Amino acid sequence: MKTLYQTRAIATGGRTGRVRTADGGLDVTLAAPRELGGKGGDGNTPEQLFAAGYAACFLGALKSVAAGRKVKLADDSTVSAEVGIGKRDDGQGYGLDVTLTISLPGVDPDVAKDLVRQAHIACPYSHATRNGLDVRLELF
Repeated sequence: MKTLYQTRAIATGGRTGRVRTADGGLDVTLAAPRELGGKGGDGNTPEQLFAAGYAACFLGALKSVAAGRKVKLADDSTVSAEVGIGKRDDGQGYGLDVTLTISLPGVDPDVAKDLVRQAHIACPYSHATRNGLDVRLELF
């Protein structure tokens, strides 16, 4: 693979620390949620960051696939990523649970289903998680 873009993020303190990009464009305070034994409060979780990245990337993949097929997506098209974390059934650590909910207003339902299927192939997040994470796709 020829890398077209690369970034770097540095985390300190784990789930109760901070994560920032090397260029300073992102600088986030982290707070472990109560559900995982943390104090909660101000700050974000890695799951929120993953959800934001996956939603944006999948919408970008949808736009790319649609453009290639000369399908115009409405400006109010959305992808919502719901990311959960829990103990894996094998007892060896934690796993993620992901649902992507996609809204493509004005697109024929059959065309929308095909675009979503193709975007799930094209999206780098979907590709990276393909063999270790069951991602549910919901189109409404």
